[in-house]
Amino acid sequence: MSKAYDLFKSVKIRYKPIFASSKKTQIKISCSSNEPVKLFNSYLESDSKYIFVTDDSIIKLDYLEPIRNYFTDSVKKTQGKTEYTLFVKDRHALIVIPAGEEYKTIDTVLAIVKSALEISLSRKDTFVAIGGGVITDLTAFASSIFKRGTQVEFISTTLLGMCDAAIGGKTGCDFDDFKNIAGTFYPARKLYIFTGFLNSLSESEFRSGLAEVIKTSLLFDEKLFELLKNDRKKILSHNSETLFAIVSRCVKAKSRIVQKDLTEKNQRMLLNFGHTFGHALESRAGLGKLSHGECVAWGISRALTLCDKLNLCSTKYKDDVCALLKDYGFTVSTVHPAFNDAEKILETMKNDKKNDSDKIRLILQNALCENIILEIPDDKILTALKD
Repeated sequence: MSKAYDLFKSVKIRYKPIFASSKKTQIKISCSSNEPVKLFNSYLESDSKYIFVTDDSIIKLDYLEPIRNYFTDSVKKTQGKTEYTLFVKDRHALIVIPAGEEYKTIDTVLAIVKSALEISLSRKDTFVAIGGGVITDLTAFASSIFKRGTQVEFISTTLLGMCDAAIGGKTGCDFDDFKNIAGTFYPARKLYIFTGFLNSLSESEFRSGLAEVIKTSLLFDEKLFELLKNDRKKILSHNSETLFAIVSRCVKAKSRIVQKDLTEKNQRMLLNFGHTFGHALESRAGLGKLSHGECVAWGISRALTLCDKLNLCSTKYKDDVCALLKDYGFTVSTVHPAFNDAEKILETMKNDKKNDSDKIRLILQNALCENIILEIPDDKILTALKD
């Protein structure tokens, strides 16, 4: 051994947790119909530079009239397989991408990055995502990698985004038929929730968000669970007071978890209840063919069926939850009509990000708000996927 080698030392650098976008997220929840227009006007009149990101469905909403009126000249562009429209005026820009899960790709992320380059966005400037979970995930991912991190703010327009996707800093895109397989943790500096946007949702989009609301109630909020059982008609008729209460309870519940465990080392894993089964179905059926919420609801029914079979929870509890899911129009059958190969569902579940071994890690329950995390062998999981 040479003297040169003897002098070599191994050095480890230990970093403190980094909240690259900001050290906190300011969340504003409002049911006022005037607030979105006031916010958009304040952005456009600001001396700061903003790049707005939305899709070709959201941009048509009445609330976005100030944005549409401000940006007039556009250019059609292409990045990989993503075709998008870029508007530039003064110091601001607007990028409009196609709507849908099928465009939640790395090409779209790069289209956002490319647009930021074209207007010389600096690290002190701000990306603003206007939309549901697809838009906020893509925009925050682009913001996190652009010049190693810029500011990002969200205006959430869907129930799923308001209650789940926009909160807590998860970013990402789908790749090679795997959902959210590429991404970062990058919390928004500000999150604006205007519940009036919920009136513009299709029934499918609204129900997709309800699945995440049901999940939150099962994990953390008995009062929310009772509200879902007793006020179904008000919820499905979009009663504004009821929806404001639901969104507020979900925001508080998720905020409590993510501020304790931003990067999903322990408690935050609970938020994936139903998702390991659900993401596998979503991928196998073809990303974009089923809504995220529809898959999560089915995943919850499979997780609780497994709990029942393993004697972790009572049959009555499993039946009560499945009855609630059915009342809101979700499929709880063992085999989902969109994809019926249990072995392939299981194979896809093995690629879940939470797995650390050859066993699949699942979020399970003993009862309402009594949550457990267990690694389960394949043969046991199959019992919940086969008749």
